[in-house]
Amino acid sequence: MFEKVQFTCADGYVLQGRFFPKQPALKQQDSTHLPILIGSATGIKQGFYQAFAKWLTEQGYDVMTFDFRGIGDSLYEPVCKSKAFIHQWGQLDLVSAIDFLTDKTNSAQIHLIGHSAGGQLLGLAPNHAKVKNVVAIAGSSGNTKGLSGKTKFLGPIMFNVIFPVSSFFKGYAATNFIGMGENLPKGVGAEWREYCTKGGYATNAIGKTVFEDFHSEIHSPITAIHATDDEIATLHNVKDLLRTFPNSPSQIVTLAPKAYGLRSIGHMEMFKSSHQQLWTVIADQLKVA
Repeated sequence: MFEKVQFTCADGYVLQGRFFPKQPALKQQDSTHLPILIGSATGIKQGFYQAFAKWLTEQGYDVMTFDFRGIGDSLYEPVCKSKAFIHQWGQLDLVSAIDFLTDKTNSAQIHLIGHSAGGQLLGLAPNHAKVKNVVAIAGSSGNTKGLSGKTKFLGPIMFNVIFPVSSFFKGYAATNFIGMGENLPKGVGAEWREYCTKGGYATNAIGKTVFEDFHSEIHSPITAIHATDDEIATLHNVKDLLRTFPNSPSQIVTLAPKAYGLRSIGHMEMFKSSHQQLWTVIADQLKVA
C-alpha cells in the first residue's frame, strides 16, 4: 500500500515518511497530476492521513506523508528529551519533505495539502516555489482571541497552565490527556503558545527564531477549507492566517456539516473515512490553481 521512506534535513535530523504511489491503472491516464505532500497537524501522526492518502492515489496522484521531528516515527527518544521546535518544522522538516518528494517523483512542483500546522508553515520554507498551491485544511493562526465554543476557554488554559506545569514537572507539553494529539516536546509547546497568543502565527517568531521570512515572497495560491463548527480554525482565525501571505491569491471554502449530512466536522474529522464525501471538495481545489 505504501513505501516507507526516510530523508535527512539540513541539520542532519532524519525524518520518517510514507510514499503512496498512484494506482498502476492510472499512471498513463493521469500522468500530468503533480504529487501531493500531506503536512500533519500539531501532534498528529502521519498514520491518521493514510485512508485519505490511499484515496488520492485512486484519483491519480502520488502522495507522501511524514512525521515532523519529535512526533510519531520521527521521535527517537522519550518525548521529554526531544529538542524539537515548530520553527524547525517549517525551516527544516517541510523543506526536506518538499525536496525529497520532488526528487522522488522527478517533478518540479508539488501540491501541499496541510492540516492545521501542516498548512501554516510554508512562509518559513526557502524552497516554497516548489509548491504550486496550498490547500490548508483547518488552517488558521489559532489566535486565542479568535477561538470559539469551549476551546475559547480551554485554549488559554492549555497554553498558560497545562503546558508550563507539565513542561516543568514532566519535561513535555501534555496534550494527549485532553484529546489534542500526541504529547509534545516542550519546545513545540512553548512556540505553539507564542504563535497563537497573538495573531499571525509563525510571523510572531520573526527576529527571534526565524531570521529568513518568505511569507511576502510566496505567490502560490492558497485555499483555506474550514468547517463552521471548527472552534480553532474559525473564520476570524482563517483570515488572520491568510493575511500573512499578502501576495498569494487566496480563497476560503466554508463547510457546514448539515449540508453534507454530517453531525460534525470540527478541526479533525475531515480526514476520517466517515467523512469521505468531503474528500472530493479537497481534491477539487488542486485543480483551481
